[in-house]
Amino acid sequence: MSASLKAAARIDHVALIGNFLPRKCGLATFTTHTYEAMVDRFGDLIVDVYAMDDHPGRYAYPPEVTRAIPQHELGAYIDAGRAIETSGAKAIWVQHEYGIYGGAAGDHLLALLDRTSLPVIVTLHTILEAPSADERRVMEALLRRASRVIVMADLGRDILRRVYGASPRMIAMIPHGVPDRAMLDPDALKPRFGWEGRKVLFTFGLLAPNKGIETVIEAMPAIRAAAPDALYVVLGATHPNLVAHEGEAYRERLVALAERLGVAEHVRFIDAFIEEPELLEYLQAADVYVTPYLNPAQITSGTLSYAVGMGKPVVSTPYVHATEILADGHGVLVDFGDVAATADAVSTLLTDDARRQAIAARAYARGRTMLWTRSAEAAMEALDAAVAAQPARLAGVTPGQTPLVPDLTAVERMSDATGMLQHSIYSIPDRRHGYCIDDNARALILMCRIDPLAADLRDKWTSVYASFVQFAWNDEQRRFRNFMNFDRSWCEDAGSEDSNGRALWALGVCASEAREQKHRDWAAMMFDRTASLAFELGSPRAQAFAMLGAAAMREAHPGHALATDILTRFGEQLIALCDAARRPEWKWFEIVLAYDNARLPEALIRAGHALGRADFIACGIETLDWIVARQTSPAGRFRAVGTESFGRKFADPMPFDQQPLEAQATVDACAAAYLATGDARWRDEAMRAYRWYLGANDLGLPLATAQDGGCYDGLHPSGVNRNQGAESILALQLANCAISALSNAAPLGKEAPDIVAA
Repeated sequence: MSASLKAAARIDHVALIGNFLPRKCGLATFTTHTYEAMVDRFGDLIVDVYAMDDHPGRYAYPPEVTRAIPQHELGAYIDAGRAIETSGAKAIWVQHEYGIYGGAAGDHLLALLDRTSLPVIVTLHTILEAPSADERRVMEALLRRASRVIVMADLGRDILRRVYGASPRMIAMIPHGVPDRAMLDPDALKPRFGWEGRKVLFTFGLLAPNKGIETVIEAMPAIRAAAPDALYVVLGATHPNLVAHEGEAYRERLVALAERLGVAEHVRFIDAFIEEPELLEYLQAADVYVTPYLNPAQITSGTLSYAVGMGKPVVSTPYVHATEILADGHGVLVDFGDVAATADAVSTLLTDDARRQAIAARAYARGRTMLWTRSAEAAMEALDAAVAAQPARLAGVTPGQTPLVPDLTAVERMSDATGMLQHSIYSIPDRRHGYCIDDNARALILMCRIDPLAADLRDKWTSVYASFVQFAWNDEQRRFRNFMNFDRSWCEDAGSEDSNGRALWALGVCASEAREQKHRDWAAMMFDRTASLAFELGSPRAQAFAMLGAAAMREAHPGHALATDILTRFGEQLIALCDAARRPEWKWFEIVLAYDNARLPEALIRAGHALGRADFIACGIETLDWIVARQTSPAGRFRAVGTESFGRKFADPMPFDQQPLEAQATVDACAAAYLATGDARWRDEAMRAYRWYLGANDLGLPLATAQDGGCYDGLHPSGVNRNQGAESILALQLANCAISALSNAAPLGKEAPDIVAA
C-alpha cells in the first residue's frame, strides 16, 4: 500500500468477526493472522475482534478479543450487533465459513448484521456450487448485505456470479496470506526433528477423512521403492468435531493402514496443534508438501498457501485453490484418490533434485505476492471502498420543508371492496396475509380526518372500512375478530385486546368526526352496542385505545355515560400503574417499554380534557415528557423506541427497529398536550416527531414516498424496510392529518398559532 493510499484511508476502526486463537482450527489461525497483519501494517488502526465460540468457557481468549459470541445463542449475536453499532467502528469484516455460526446454515450471523448500519465486507472461505436451500438463502442474504466480498481464488468470483448472481464489481480476489520467511535448504532443519538422511513429504492441518491422507499412505510402498529414505509426516491434531463423534478412531485406522502395507517406518503421525513459529520450521524442513484433499470445490486451503509461501514443491489433488495457485509449473496436480499418480509424482520430485528445486523456486516467488502485509493492504482498500460507497446521510431535513399534504393514493392501492389489506411486498399488496381490523379501524379514522377529499370518494371508503369493522363483530363472543383471510374467512372468533380497543377507538372517532350524519349515527350505534367489552380489557394499551374512542364519543355526545365510565375507570388505573412503577429515573406506567408508547399519556390527556380532571392531564404531561426524552437521539432528532427495546425492564430504549406507528402516536400525543396546555413546546415536539418521516432520523433517510402517499415499514440499522404495509401508510397519512389540524388549532380557546416546519 503506497504512502498516499495509506494517508487517504478512511478506516481507523474495524470490527472483525470470525474464529480466533486459542481455538484450534484453520479459520481461527486465519482470523488471528488477519488481525495481526492489519494492526502491524496500519499502526493507528483499531481492530475489535468478535470471536465465535463453539464451547463457551473453554478458551482463554487474549485481550485482543473484544467479545466472544456463543455459537448457538441468538441473543448473543443481537447483543454483539448492538455493541458494534455503538463501538465507533466504521465497518465490519466477517470471516464466513459454514459451521461456525449458529442457526440454519449459520443464519444467526444475519441477525447480528441486521442490528448495525455499518458497511460490511465478507471474506468467503467456502463457496458452494450446489448449496442447500438454507445455504443459498444465507449466502444470498450476505451478498445483499455486503458492500464488498473477498474471495481467495478466481473461481470463487465465477461461482458467485454464476450461481448467486453477484455483481462482479463487488468482488475482490485477495489470496490467502502467508508469513514472510526466508527460503531455506530443508536439510539444514531436519536434524531438529530427527529427519536426517530422509526425504520428507509433509502434510499438516487438523486430521479428518476429507483430507485424503489414505491416498498418500497407500502410495507409500511405491514411493519407498523409488526413494527408500522417504518419510511421510502427518502433523496435526484430530479435528475436534471428529474427536467428539468417534474419539481417535480415524487416526487409529490410518496407523493400522500403514502397518498393514508395511510402511509404518515410513509414516509418522505427530498428534499436536503446533504454534506457528515451530510449524513453519517443520514446513521448511520438508522436501515435498502434499495436499491430497478429496473435495473438488475447496476454494481455499491455508496449508497449501503456507507451503507455497515457504517455497515447497507441492503435489496436490486438483481442488479449486490448488488448480489456481499451482498453475504454470508452480506445483504438480494428480487426480482425486489416484494412488499410482500420487506415487509417481512424489517419487519423481524426491529423486529429481533439479526439478524439485526449480519448482520450489517458482513457488517461493509466487509466495512473495501473498504475504500477510499485502493481504492487509488489499483488505484495507476493500474496507475503504465499502465505506466510500455508503450513501451520505442527511444532516437533517432541509430548512423550510413543509409537511406533506394528506394523500389517499397508497391507501387506495392497498384497499379493495373488502377492506384494506395488511401487508405488501415493496409497494405491491400481498394478498397472502389478507386483512385485519387493526388497519381497517385506522383507515376508518383516516376517512373521518383526511382533507381535502371528494365527497363521493370519502363516502365510498368510509362505507368499506366501516363495513369491515361491523362484520368483524362477533355477537356470540362479544368481541371483534381481527384477522381475515383473503377469501373473507375469519382466522379466529375473537381478536386480541389491542384490536378490540382499536375498534372502539375508530367507532368513537367516526361517531364524532365523520362528515356524513349516516356514518356518525352508525358509529354511535355500534359503540353503544359493543363498548362495554372495554371493561374486560386488561392491557393498558388496549384500555388506552378504548379511552381515545370514549373521549371522541364524549365530544359527539357530552355526558355519554358509558364513555364517561371508561374514561374515569381507566384513567384512574393508568395513574395507579404509574405510581406503582415509578422510580426516580422511571416515570412510566410499566417497568418496560413497548409499542405505541405515547398512546398512554395521550389517553390520559384527552380523558382529562373531556372530564375536567387536572390530575389526569398532569400525569399525562409528565409521562409524555418522560417518553419524549427517551425518543430523542443524541443529535436531537426523534428516535422511535425500537422493537428490540420491548420487554427490557427499566432499560433505556434501543435505537432499532423503528416503526412509523411510534412517530404517529407521538405526533398525536403532543398535539393533545398542546391543545390541553397551550405550551408551544408540544407543537414543536409534534413537528420533530413528524419530521422523522421526512428524513430527520438516525439514518437521514426519508420513509415517506411523497409522490404517492406511501410509507416504508421501518427504519433498520442498514436502511429502510422497503415494504409498505397498511399500518405504515396509515401512520403517515394520519400524522399528515394531525399536523395539518394542529396548524389550525387553538389551545384552550386561544387563536390558532402558525406551524412552521423549520
